[in-house]
Amino acid sequence: LKLLADVALVGYPNAGKSTFIAAVSNARPKVADYPFTTLVPNLGVVRVGPAESFVIADIPGLIEGAHAGVGLGHAFLRHIERTRVLLYVVDASGLEGREPANDLRVLRRELELYRPELLARPAIVFANKTDLAEAESHLPAIARAAGEIGAPFFSGSAATGAGVDQVVYALWQALQRAPA
Repeated sequence: LKLLADVALVGYPNAGKSTFIAAVSNARPKVADYPFTTLVPNLGVVRVGPAESFVIADIPGLIEGAHAGVGLGHAFLRHIERTRVLLYVVDASGLEGREPANDLRVLRRELELYRPELLARPAIVFANKTDLAEAESHLPAIARAAGEIGAPFFSGSAATGAGVDQVVYALWQALQRAPA
Protein backbone atom coordinates (compact mmCIF):
# COMPACT_ATOMS: atom_id res chain seq x y z
CA LEU A 1 0.00 0.00 0.00
CA LYS A 2 1.07 3.56 -0.65
CA LEU A 3 0.67 6.16 2.05
CA LEU A 4 -1.35 9.28 1.48
CA ALA A 5 0.15 12.31 3.20
CA ASP A 6 0.50 16.01 2.46
CA VAL A 7 4.25 16.26 3.17
CA ALA A 8 7.05 13.69 2.84
CA LEU A 9 10.26 13.93 4.85
CA VAL A 10 13.06 12.91 2.50
CA GLY A 11 16.62 12.36 3.64
CA TYR A 12 19.48 10.01 4.32
CA PRO A 13 19.37 7.67 7.32
CA ASN A 14 20.15 9.55 10.56
CA ALA A 15 19.38 12.98 9.06
CA GLY A 16 16.85 13.61 11.84
CA LYS A 17 13.57 12.92 10.01
CA SER A 18 12.06 10.94 12.90
CA THR A 19 13.16 13.58 15.39
CA PHE A 20 11.56 16.24 13.19
CA ILE A 21 8.20 14.45 12.93
CA ALA A 22 8.21 13.84 16.69
CA ALA A 23 8.91 17.55 17.29
CA VAL A 24 6.09 18.85 15.07
CA SER A 25 3.34 16.24 15.34
CA ASN A 26 1.64 13.66 17.49
CA ALA A 27 3.79 10.86 16.02
CA ARG A 28 6.23 9.05 18.30
CA PRO A 29 8.58 7.10 16.02
CA LYS A 30 11.58 5.18 17.24
CA VAL A 31 14.58 7.53 17.36
CA ALA A 32 18.09 6.11 17.61
CA ASP A 33 21.60 6.97 16.46
CA TYR A 34 22.07 4.14 13.99
CA PRO A 35 21.10 3.94 10.30
CA PHE A 36 17.71 2.61 9.21
CA THR A 37 16.03 3.01 12.58
CA THR A 38 12.87 3.78 10.60
CA LEU A 39 11.93 0.72 8.56
CA VAL A 40 8.33 1.68 7.82
CA PRO A 41 6.91 5.16 7.25
CA ASN A 42 5.43 7.01 10.20
CA LEU A 43 2.54 9.42 9.87
CA GLY A 44 1.85 12.43 12.07
CA VAL A 45 -0.69 15.22 12.14
CA VAL A 46 0.82 18.70 12.36
CA ARG A 47 -1.45 21.34 13.91
CA VAL A 48 -0.90 24.79 12.46
CA GLY A 49 -3.89 26.48 14.08
CA PRO A 50 -7.15 25.61 15.81
CA ALA A 51 -8.68 24.23 12.62
CA GLU A 52 -5.64 23.92 10.37
CA SER A 53 -3.53 20.81 10.11
CA PHE A 54 -1.71 18.58 7.65
CA VAL A 55 -0.36 15.04 7.54
CA ILE A 56 3.37 14.48 7.38
CA ALA A 57 5.11 11.20 6.51
CA ASP A 58 8.50 10.19 7.86
CA ILE A 59 9.90 8.17 4.96
CA PRO A 60 12.67 5.69 5.85
CA GLY A 61 16.13 6.91 4.89
CA LEU A 62 17.14 6.90 1.25
CA ILE A 63 20.66 6.17 0.05
CA GLU A 64 22.46 6.43 -3.25
CA GLY A 65 21.05 3.75 -5.56
CA ALA A 66 17.58 3.80 -3.93
CA HIS A 67 15.97 4.23 -7.37
CA ALA A 68 17.40 0.81 -8.29
CA GLY A 69 16.17 -0.82 -5.09
CA VAL A 70 19.33 -0.38 -2.97
CA GLY A 71 18.44 -0.22 0.73
CA LEU A 72 14.83 -1.16 -0.03
CA GLY A 73 14.69 1.98 -2.16
CA HIS A 74 11.55 1.13 -4.15
CA ALA A 75 9.69 0.17 -1.00
CA PHE A 76 10.55 3.58 0.49
CA LEU A 77 10.30 5.76 -2.62
CA ARG A 78 6.77 4.64 -3.49
CA HIS A 79 5.45 6.40 -0.38
CA ILE A 80 6.62 9.76 -1.74
CA GLU A 81 4.44 9.45 -4.85
CA ARG A 82 1.22 10.45 -3.11
CA THR A 83 2.51 13.49 -1.25
CA ARG A 84 2.12 17.10 -2.34
CA VAL A 85 5.19 18.77 -0.81
CA LEU A 86 8.69 17.44 -0.12
CA LEU A 87 10.80 18.43 2.87
CA TYR A 88 14.43 17.50 2.36
CA VAL A 89 16.03 16.98 5.77
CA VAL A 90 19.81 17.28 5.50
CA ASP A 91 22.22 16.44 8.33
CA ALA A 92 24.22 19.67 8.35
CA SER A 93 26.86 18.31 10.72
CA GLY A 94 28.55 16.08 8.16
CA LEU A 95 29.38 13.61 10.94
CA GLU A 96 28.23 10.68 8.80
CA GLY A 97 31.25 11.24 6.55
CA ARG A 98 29.35 12.72 3.60
CA GLU A 99 29.24 16.28 2.27
CA PRO A 100 25.81 17.63 3.40
CA ALA A 101 25.21 19.77 0.29
CA ASN A 102 25.92 16.76 -1.90
CA ASP A 103 23.40 14.73 0.12
CA LEU A 104 20.69 17.05 -1.19
CA ARG A 105 21.89 16.61 -4.78
CA VAL A 106 22.00 12.81 -4.43
CA LEU A 107 18.50 12.70 -2.93
CA ARG A 108 17.14 14.79 -5.79
CA ARG A 109 18.91 12.56 -8.32
CA GLU A 110 17.42 9.43 -6.74
CA LEU A 111 13.93 10.91 -6.99
CA GLU A 112 14.58 11.92 -10.60
CA LEU A 113 15.77 8.45 -11.54
CA TYR A 114 12.79 6.86 -9.78
CA ARG A 115 10.05 9.20 -11.06
CA PRO A 116 11.15 12.46 -12.75
CA GLU A 117 7.78 14.09 -12.07
CA LEU A 118 8.59 14.08 -8.33
CA LEU A 119 11.02 16.94 -8.93
CA ALA A 120 8.11 19.16 -9.98
CA ARG A 121 6.66 18.99 -6.46
CA PRO A 122 7.13 21.99 -4.19
CA ALA A 123 10.18 21.41 -2.00
CA ILE A 124 11.74 22.93 1.10
CA VAL A 125 15.23 22.23 2.47
CA PHE A 126 15.85 21.96 6.20
CA ALA A 127 19.49 21.82 7.32
CA ASN A 128 19.13 19.91 10.57
CA LYS A 129 21.46 19.38 13.53
CA THR A 130 22.72 22.96 13.67
CA ASP A 131 23.06 22.49 17.42
CA LEU A 132 26.27 20.59 16.59
CA ALA A 133 29.38 22.75 16.11
CA GLU A 134 30.36 20.96 12.88
CA ALA A 135 27.21 22.17 11.12
CA GLU A 136 28.13 25.85 10.87
CA SER A 137 30.76 25.39 8.19
CA HIS A 138 28.36 23.39 5.97
CA LEU A 139 25.40 25.79 6.02
CA PRO A 140 26.50 28.11 3.16
CA ALA A 141 26.99 25.17 0.77
CA ILE A 142 23.63 23.63 1.72
CA ALA A 143 21.95 27.01 1.19
CA ARG A 144 23.57 27.25 -2.28
CA ALA A 145 22.40 23.71 -3.14
CA ALA A 146 18.86 24.64 -2.06
CA GLY A 147 19.09 27.74 -4.27
CA GLU A 148 20.16 25.57 -7.22
CA ILE A 149 16.83 23.74 -7.04
CA GLY A 150 14.80 26.85 -6.20
CA ALA A 151 13.79 25.58 -2.79
CA PRO A 152 13.37 27.73 0.32
CA PHE A 153 16.17 27.04 2.83
CA PHE A 154 15.84 26.78 6.59
CA SER A 155 18.28 25.66 9.24
CA GLY A 156 17.83 24.57 12.81
CA SER A 157 17.66 21.58 15.07
CA ALA A 158 14.75 19.20 15.38
CA ALA A 159 16.28 17.97 18.65
CA THR A 160 16.20 21.42 20.28
CA GLY A 161 13.26 22.82 18.31
CA ALA A 162 15.30 25.69 16.87
CA GLY A 163 13.91 26.78 13.49
CA VAL A 164 11.23 24.10 13.43
CA ASP A 165 8.24 26.48 13.68
CA GLN A 166 9.45 28.42 10.63
CA VAL A 167 9.65 25.19 8.62
CA VAL A 168 6.14 24.15 9.66
CA TYR A 169 4.79 27.54 8.61
CA ALA A 170 6.63 27.31 5.26
CA LEU A 171 5.21 23.81 4.70
CA TRP A 172 1.70 25.09 5.44
CA GLN A 173 2.15 27.94 2.94
CA ALA A 174 3.51 25.54 0.31
CA LEU A 175 0.51 23.26 0.80
CA GLN A 176 -1.86 26.18 0.27
CA ARG A 177 -0.29 26.77 -3.17
CA ALA A 178 0.30 23.12 -4.14
CA PRO A 179 -2.13 21.31 -6.42
CA ALA A 180 -4.52 18.95 -4.66
